[in-house]
Amino acid sequence: MSLSLPPSAETLPPKAPVSTWSDLRSGFLVFLIALPLCLGIAMASGFPPIAGIFTAVIGGLLVTVFGSARLTIKGPAAGLIVVVLAAVQELGHGDPVLGYRRALAVGVVAAVIQILLGALRVATVGVTMSPSVVHGMLAAIGLIIISKQSHVALGVKATAKEPLALLLELPHSILHLNPEVATIGLGSLLILFLQPKLPLAWMKRIPAQAYTLLFAVPLGIYFGLDHAHDYQAFAQHYHVGPEYLVTLPSSLLSAVTFPDFSDMGSVVFVKCVVMFMLVGSIESVLSTLAVDALDPVKRSSNLNRDLFATGVGNLVAASIGGLPMISEIVRSKANIDAGAQSSKSNFFHGLFLAVAVAAFPALLHQIPLAALAAMLVFTGTRLFNVSELLHVKEIGKDQLALFLTTLTLTLATDLLVGVLCGLCLEVILHWWRGASIPTMLGTKVHAERDGSTLKLRIAGAAAFPAILQLRKHVTALAPDVSLVSVDLGGAVLVDHTFLARLDGMAQEWPHARLEIVGIDGLRSASLHPHATRRRA
Repeated sequence: MSLSLPPSAETLPPKAPVSTWSDLRSGFLVFLIALPLCLGIAMASGFPPIAGIFTAVIGGLLVTVFGSARLTIKGPAAGLIVVVLAAVQELGHGDPVLGYRRALAVGVVAAVIQILLGALRVATVGVTMSPSVVHGMLAAIGLIIISKQSHVALGVKATAKEPLALLLELPHSILHLNPEVATIGLGSLLILFLQPKLPLAWMKRIPAQAYTLLFAVPLGIYFGLDHAHDYQAFAQHYHVGPEYLVTLPSSLLSAVTFPDFSDMGSVVFVKCVVMFMLVGSIESVLSTLAVDALDPVKRSSNLNRDLFATGVGNLVAASIGGLPMISEIVRSKANIDAGAQSSKSNFFHGLFLAVAVAAFPALLHQIPLAALAAMLVFTGTRLFNVSELLHVKEIGKDQLALFLTTLTLTLATDLLVGVLCGLCLEVILHWWRGASIPTMLGTKVHAERDGSTLKLRIAGAAAFPAILQLRKHVTALAPDVSLVSVDLGGAVLVDHTFLARLDGMAQEWPHARLEIVGIDGLRSASLHPHATRRRA
């Protein structure tokens, strides 16, 4: 039996003409999305709002010069909120300003490591991460974001600190919501969910975040949020004021903040560096691969060069007070949908952000925090997606176990513990299925050319360590290769990560077809084509 996947295209697509106008237009649309999200992500991370703008501007204007992936948008991401906020709280010991400056020092050290990883050409290690562990991690981050930002959208200050306690406190916040603030927050959330259902195509092309600002800013002005006052509603007294609006510095130079390396030798500092580097690098690499698969011309990015460029951007951003950056998938997809053709769109998005903050700080000050919180809650619902849980269950009970283990332990402890336990469980499951650790680490990939066919034979366990060897062979595909045949007949185990990443690589080939053979004698964990398989 063989599993054959169709090629992305029968012939090599023609090279797309580079249009500066297309990149300018897409950069502007991405700017509309990025502006409120950068502000909201920074505040949710315990950083000043301007820190998110710093990062996106550097990610656009500087990282593009160093050779970032063509269609990716560089900037702060919701997936790093939990990591950065934990660093601020743990390193600050109750002092948010000190925690912020020490978190910047963490960012500097993590950025240097990212630069080294890119220079040493080991960025592709990120593709060996189990998709189920990654999705479990992102789902946990989504729940944590929802648990924290829902209260902000309602205009209530929560008393709980931990994610589960914050979720349990939501009914209390709903009963004691601030009506004017909650009107902005809940109305913004409704717009974000309804925007895809707009009847006209041109209306859908306008980002939901732009509609949200058009709703929230005038309403905030109408409610008079820019000056402190009390009001009465439903026989209750409530207070609103400038604390419910974004606060920006009078100038960008006055917002520059330098790192504090005084806690550099502590265990907490080292743990935070590992988390910044690990989560940021993995998310960035996987996002870049996903964007490559969406590229209409199917161009493959140099992952090592992109990670190097991202590390340089992170080094500069952390040195002046910015958040860590990654290749952000949501903004990158919007960039492609808007017709971007080159990395110039990332440059233009950064340029528009710099001009907006420098020229219109008073206008940006009118953005209600409740609207930003609503955008983050919406992002959290996309990270924690019930359909993803059902998809993982469909792949197999083993993948569901990895997903739930990572999700649960991340919520109960922290992100590093959750991810490490998920990865350890994956190794244990492979061992239980007959693939010892020496077998997994000693897997060999034999390559042979037969005319226009590239034959790859796996000897050992086709698990996550084998992906790097296989990728090394297929990334050097000659233009005349039309078929990549992967023989798994000699494998004792074929795991979900291997099959999923192999399929992802095939999506990057514009002119070659993938064929998987030799899986007849392997027992599948489910009917899903990417389910883990082992010897009967």
